[in-house]
Order: sequence, then structure tokens, then C-alpha cells
Amino acid sequence: MASSMRSLFSDHSRYVESFRRFLDNSTEHQCMQEFMDKELPGIIARIGEAKSEIKILSIGGGAGEIDLQILSKVQVQYPGVHINNEVVEPSAEQITKYKELVAKTSNLENIKFAWHKETSSEYQNRIMEKKELQKWDFIHMIQMLYYVEDIPATLKFFHSLLANNAKILIILVSGTSGWDKLWKKYGSRLPRDDLCQYVTSSHLTQMLDNLGIKYECYDLLSTMDITDCFIDGNENGDLLWDFLTETCNFNTTAPPDLKAEIMKDLQEPEFSVKKEGKVLFNNSLSFIVVEA
Repeated sequence: MASSMRSLFSDHSRYVESFRRFLDNSTEHQCMQEFMDKELPGIIARIGEAKSEIKILSIGGGAGEIDLQILSKVQVQYPGVHINNEVVEPSAEQITKYKELVAKTSNLENIKFAWHKETSSEYQNRIMEKKELQKWDFIHMIQMLYYVEDIPATLKFFHSLLANNAKILIILVSGTSGWDKLWKKYGSRLPRDDLCQYVTSSHLTQMLDNLGIKYECYDLLSTMDITDCFIDGNENGDLLWDFLTETCNFNTTAPPDLKAEIMKDLQEPEFSVKKEGKVLFNNSLSFIVVEA
């Protein structure tokens, strides 16, 4: 591996920009929205039964766009009931954006927000030290389990925090997605970073089975338009390359043979579909609902 290839996570601002390009060029958030509209109301139908307050814990809440969609569904289900929404998010930048979004969103009067600038394992350690385990009615972990060192221990811990009728919603890439193929084939040849694991819903459901935890899994198709990745010197394409490979400046630092190989594969049917002159990478998501 060329020594000049380094992990995308070593350059925070480049990572944030490449992630923004990913969202702009994919149906990631639309796919989540579809799930929230169609499936979430049934999932949360009983979480607040006979409760004067609903406690929601957001692990890796990011800038809050999806969190607020979830909260609006809970409000519809339980009109007027007080909601306590706590957010665990390691990025100060994301927390600031989240707070700005809350400030300009109406109808949040019955929701109390609290933010904790920490990772899920820092939160876990802090709670364990306090020895008073608060129970939650709904916990969600959206696209964040890649950044957890010990996933089974994390699942077990958060499962132990579920109140009566409570649920955990986990969203991550599907085992049928292009990511699964990409990581399996090229993971060992890309600069690994301790901060990130290659984990898909296939691994996760196996872990839940091993822990004897009950869950349901829903798969939804999502795509990412990677057409610009095949245009030389295209800035959007370069940033999407970084996101796909989790490598900083992949286009300029990767060994030519590795780049050519991935470039060819990304156009193959198990990775992407070609539609109306575009190359759409399979970004399918799994929504895993864990029972108390």
C-alpha cells in the first residue's frame, strides 16, 4: 500500500465535506424519511403507554435532521405528552448545527433537549460509574455502529437500558449493499483506521442472535450517484471517492492499479446499476428494531 494513502478520518474537515457530498448525491435521507413515514408509527405505537413522559436517547444524533423527524412521529402518536430527548454526539460542530435546527423548528414546546459531547462508549462508561441506570422508551443509533469498538457489548448495554415496551432502532448499511462487497474485497488494501469498522446488517443480526436479543429487520433500497467519480479532475467525484474508500485524497494518492480495479468494479451490477447515463451505487439500508 502506498505510504501516502491515509485515512479520511485524519482530516476532519475533508471528512465532513465528503460526507456532505455523499448526502447530496445519495437518497440516504429520503430512504430514512420513507421508513419514518411508513414503518415508524407502528414501531413506536406502544412505547409511551401509560407514561407521563417519554424518554428518548439519540446515540450519534449528528446535526439532528433525522432526530427531529422521529420526534415529530412520537408527538403525533402521543399528543401533548412531555418528551425528554437526550443526544450523545462526539462532534461539537454537529451539536451546534443540531441546536440551530432546534432553534428554527416550531412545535417543539413539549420536548426538552439535552446534548452530551461524547462518544457512545464515553457515555456508557459515565453511566456505569454513576451506577444509576436510567431507563429509556426509545433509543436510536443511526449510522454510528461503525465507530464503536466493541459492538456486542454496546448492544448489550443499551438493551439493558430499555423500559417497558421500549425499542431500539438501529440503521446501518445492508448486507446486500455495494458497501458490503466493497469492504470485503478491498478493505485490507485501504488505509484502515481504528475509528472505523466495516460492519453491515448481516454482521449485526448475527451478533443479536448470539446475544439472544429479539429484533425485526427491514431493508430499503437507497442509491448514491457516483457518475462524477468517472470524470477526471471532478471535485465532487474526488470527494465521493474519498467517502467510498474512507481515504483522504484517494484519487491522487492511491496506487494506479488499485484505483483502476475499484473503478472497474464500481460499474459492475453487484455494486451499482446504470440508469439514464448515471452510475448508481447500491447504498441500501437496513433498519433493525430491537425489542425490550
